[in-house]
Amino acid sequence: MDGKSILITGGTGSFGQKFVETLFKNYPAVERVVIFSRDELKQFEMAQRFSTRNYAQIRYFLGDVRDKDRIKRALEGIDVVIHAAALKQVPAAEYNPFEVIKTNVLGAQNVIDACFDLNIKKVIALSTDKAAAPINLYGATKLCSDKLFVAANNMKGKRDLRLSVVRYGNVLGSRGSVIPYFLKKKRTGAPIPITDPRMTRFSITLDEGVAFVMKTLEVMVGGEIFVPKIPSVRIVDIAEAIDPGGERELIGIRPGEKINEEMITETDGPNSIEFEDYYTILPSMNFLDTKELMRRHNGRMCPEGFKYHSGNNDHWLTVEQIRCLVDAYVGEYGA
Repeated sequence: MDGKSILITGGTGSFGQKFVETLFKNYPAVERVVIFSRDELKQFEMAQRFSTRNYAQIRYFLGDVRDKDRIKRALEGIDVVIHAAALKQVPAAEYNPFEVIKTNVLGAQNVIDACFDLNIKKVIALSTDKAAAPINLYGATKLCSDKLFVAANNMKGKRDLRLSVVRYGNVLGSRGSVIPYFLKKKRTGAPIPITDPRMTRFSITLDEGVAFVMKTLEVMVGGEIFVPKIPSVRIVDIAEAIDPGGERELIGIRPGEKINEEMITETDGPNSIEFEDYYTILPSMNFLDTKELMRRHNGRMCPEGFKYHSGNNDHWLTVEQIRCLVDAYVGEYGA
């Protein structure tokens, strides 16, 4: 990344801020970092956090991914794009469906078109486990977005442009995480709400998510959906880690939720490659050299019938491990 210029859409979010922190720690000679987002207050707050001369390369662009002209202006001179902007709240998406479509689907296409016009070199779009066999609008829009970024590799012609997707699970400690919500309930003395005691989720920390995106930027060919091998967590174990032996309130599954989240469906399984610490879902229109991909990174095709969801994982976080993550979150952000 030294000497490169990078733009992050939705860059004031939890991922964007951690990405910037990690980027400057490892690549202090990065040429320029553009934070593209629509919230002036969050940009101001982020500028206060990264205010020293060590972060002089950061620029803040107010704009929305719905506005292609503004994206194109922000992309001038950029080498790498991390597309993290999205509307993510499941209930809000169900209530305001087309608003979410305009950001998550039409906004994704705007980013792609602008990257084509400005001759960007690499693009990583962040996705979610909810995009695999989606049952809510948010997941459906992210699946559409994934398909757009993958298919764009068919249209790049002679451009030196690669577009790939990173799909991972819930980020423990992000603004939308259950951890701050449960901590707030504990502080007020209220019982911790449990949707269903059987519920499981994939779990990844912000540091791990950023590190995985950094890795994919190194190995991407274009057209892959990268899926990290990460642990699963039980919702009841998160509650126990935060409030041992405390009162629980069973509230039932909310509309658009699953008991277990998927990242690779059984349909995608035979079209996926397993590597040491991640999987790659190949595009349905197979324009990649599968054998070369496996040879370069020591991979093997997943067997027929393979699927990867949070309930069939062989790696689980214990209550004590979750408690350590909670303590780290409290130490960084406060309770």
